[in-house]
Amino acid sequence: MTKESASKLFDRLKWVIALTIFSMAVVGNSYFSEIAFLYRVLGVVFLFGLGLSFLAFTEFGSNSIKLMRESRTEIRRVVWPTRNETTQTFAIVFGAIVVLCLFFWGLESFLSWIFKFILG
Repeated sequence: MTKESASKLFDRLKWVIALTIFSMAVVGNSYFSEIAFLYRVLGVVFLFGLGLSFLAFTEFGSNSIKLMRESRTEIRRVVWPTRNETTQTFAIVFGAIVVLCLFFWGLESFLSWIFKFILG
């Protein structure tokens, strides 16, 4: 067995373990319905965290974590608009929506009048 195929096998095993843990959380929540809601929520959160930790050690999981870290770095580089720019943009968009609503209301009224005139 090559190192690559062994790695894929272990990744699949980790996926199976994680999916089993997720299934245990879902089934356990409904099976233990007589237990207090808080404890069931804590159990589900714990099991989902445990399942996600198994997935974090797969190739897909490590790539996902790397992508999230890179995304966080990119978000820090974003230049966010000022309050004044946001207000102006909102006013323009709101005005355009009002104008289009009035246009489509007028068009619908005109077409309704034409159809009533033609059909009687």
